Amino acid sequence: MRIEVWSDVVCPWCYIGKRRLEKALEEFPHPVEVVWRSYQLDPGAPVEPTETVAESLGRKYGGGVEAGRRMIDRVEAIAAEEGMLWRHHESQRANTVDAHRLLHLALAEGGPRMQGELKEALLAAYFMRAENPADHDVLRKVAAGTGLDASRVDEVLAGDEFRDEVYADIERAGAYGATGVPFFVIDQKYGVSGAQPTEVFTQVLERAWSESHPQLQVVEGDDVCGPDGCAI
Repeated sequence: MRIEVWSDVVCPWCYIGKRRLEKALEEFPHPVEVVWRSYQLDPGAPVEPTETVAESLGRKYGGGVEAGRRMIDRVEAIAAEEGMLWRHHESQRANTVDAHRLLHLALAEGGPRMQGELKEALLAAYFMRAENPADHDVLRKVAAGTGLDASRVDEVLAGDEFRDEVYADIERAGAYGATGVPFFVIDQKYGVSGAQPTEVFTQVLERAWSESHPQLQVVEGDDVCGPDGCAI
């Protein structure tokens, strides 16, 4: 089974949804491959941060920085229920295109396993350590921790490699009808929008598996031969 997940490394619900999917997969008895697809919630965000997430939320939705802080308080409380302690109040609004390009590099160089490790490391860097996902020094450090070749990381960050793949992912999400993230596509049959409860992921996984691996329906009869001979 293959799961494709569209998400952004600065999206709080994407991190929460990731944890809930992982809990469902822990109890799922069949092999599953997870591939992370790119999506930018804020493609116009600057590389050099000029405001915190709280300030950005308060400006965008109204109410000022205090309203933004209340939004962060709510999502941090939900993250804590999933076992994550964040420093999201310190997080800054920043561009994520280079982080996504490195995720494509990880998939190309090390497959879904390495890409998954980098995805987790990037999310942790942003939400748990409030690091800037647009800072190339931060990206180099995070990528090195997952085993990506340092010279290849430098090559990608110095140019535009994998930029087309990032935008292709975003276009494909739109073709699927996704209007936000996280967005999960399971075996290209089921789409799950949002950080659904673990039970929902479990149900969809079981349904998708049963449809792609149907059990044989046997009509029993007496006129058969077996190890003990034939009934004549």
